Amino acid sequence: MKKNIALPLALILITALSCKQAKKEAEATSEEVIEKVVEEVVEVKSIKFSMEPKSDSGVSGEVTFTEENGTVVMKAMLSGLTEGEHAIHIHEKADCSSADGKSTGGHWNPTFQPHAKWGADDGYHKGDIGNFVADAEGNAIVDFATKEWCIGCDDDTKNIVGKAVIVHQGVDDFTSQPSGAAGARIACTGIIQ
Repeated sequence: MKKNIALPLALILITALSCKQAKKEAEATSEEVIEKVVEEVVEVKSIKFSMEPKSDSGVSGEVTFTEENGTVVMKAMLSGLTEGEHAIHIHEKADCSSADGKSTGGHWNPTFQPHAKWGADDGYHKGDIGNFVADAEGNAIVDFATKEWCIGCDDDTKNIVGKAVIVHQGVDDFTSQPSGAAGARIACTGIIQ
């Protein structure tokens, strides 16, 4: 009779141990999957600033920079502009203290290139964003994306923190040195994180 009980008990014990081992393996697999997902989670950085009027203009708005997967997207929503084309640039200093916006210095140009249209074969400033068009109500949206900028990284040729966004009254001609002859600085925001 002892033999008859021992065999079923041994089978139950083997089955229980097998289930326990399978559960451990499943938990380990779940933990590995979670680790992989955590590694793949992308860090998204975003900073937002208000534009302030300069040179007695009524221009205002907001600028947002978002960095994801190595690409920085700039979105500017502006109002109070005159209808037509205007230039927008990143300047070298996040200092909007002067009434004319000139406290921001020149265009941000960490690679010491000539002023030109973004992407020009002969080089361009990292701050040479270009021109945009304001509608009849004086509103405009600027969307710009690049892998040549970063938000707060250690690469001084890419890091936009500590710089300023300037909107100009006129159009960037993409040839005049060193700034494109875009006219008065009519709105400013400093990019300080």
